[in-house]
Amino acid sequence: MRPNDFEVMMEFFRARLREDENAAHAVKPGKDEGTARLQARVLDDVATKRQLMCWVEGHDWKAWKEEGGNLTFWQSAAVDLVASVPLYLRRPVIYKLVAAYADHPDFRPEWLPLEDEQEHDEEYEPGAHENSTRRRHRTV
Repeated sequence: MRPNDFEVMMEFFRARLREDENAAHAVKPGKDEGTARLQARVLDDVATKRQLMCWVEGHDWKAWKEEGGNLTFWQSAAVDLVASVPLYLRRPVIYKLVAAYADHPDFRPEWLPLEDEQEHDEEYEPGAHENSTRRRHRTV
């Protein structure tokens, strides 16, 4: 996948998150507590996915740490560790999340994870990830 293709996928994902957020805000919970919980869960889900997108895109972690204020030693170390994960290991997170929108008319089939990657979710074998970094006609 060319870098521009990944950007197109990220824009697609941003648009779906906006749609999900707007749909959740449009719901009128009324007396049904289950609907209110579902609305809150969808909004939390959207916020979490946006945070994951920021991580994948590699935003400026040093600035984030400075804004965070008084981080403990371990919190600071955790931020450094997360920030050090290379991009090629972060991108599959987005492929998995975008796959939930496969029924959308603008979804592109090349955004689907390969079948062997889906199998590894259920049964992890050490070293198996080495062959799963190649996708159809693209690398991550």
